[in-house]
Amino acid sequence: MSTLTNQMPPPGPPGWGQGSQGGPGGPPPGFGGPQGYSNPPGQFGAPGPGNAPPYSDRTEPYAPSPYPPNPYPPQPYPGNQTYPVPPGYGPPPAGASPVGAGVLGKRRNPFAVWLGLPIITLGIYSLVWVYKTNKELSAYNPRIQVNPALSVLAYVIGWVLIVPPFVATWRLGTRTRDAQRAAGLPELSPGVAFVLWLVGGGALYLQYEINKIWARYPGAVEGQQVPLSF
Repeated sequence: MSTLTNQMPPPGPPGWGQGSQGGPGGPPPGFGGPQGYSNPPGQFGAPGPGNAPPYSDRTEPYAPSPYPPNPYPPQPYPGNQTYPVPPGYGPPPAGASPVGAGVLGKRRNPFAVWLGLPIITLGIYSLVWVYKTNKELSAYNPRIQVNPALSVLAYVIGWVLIVPPFVATWRLGTRTRDAQRAAGLPELSPGVAFVLWLVGGGALYLQYEINKIWARYPGAVEGQQVPLSF
């Protein structure tokens, strides 16, 4: 049966250990100074007497690259684009900046919308006008969310519940106000539009105010993309 005994490891090469250079336990000759390893110049200290030749910075020029320069240098990303107000369209409101674009609607004769065409078509044109007006306002200002067909149904069959026609009329006034705000124009009063509709003049007033929006873009035609001011 063998027993474990504390044994010292065999001695290493001469000069290795804990003594000074060249002595028992010291660093091998040529490895460093009397206190051990000496660092290269310019890094952590001065070289010892037995260090290797000091390091030197590279002074010779680098060879030119064999590859041609990049013919397509990186371009900055343009980021979010805006639509500036073209000359002649008038300045945006104070403190506002162009925020997008919409589609220009059609200018209509307010008296034809109010009285002439509804009489000729036995009232059918009034429903057509409600549909087209809601559609054009939402196309001009994308922030206006509306289903034109539901607005027409509110007038056709909404009378059974009484409330829907009144709601549809009020919302048409607010949508016209929101479109005027996007054009940078003075806004109408939805309350006034609602009262005039109750007495029979709502379409006349609203079409007159909507025409102001389209008239803000002289030279533009129906269906053309135009900038918004707010």
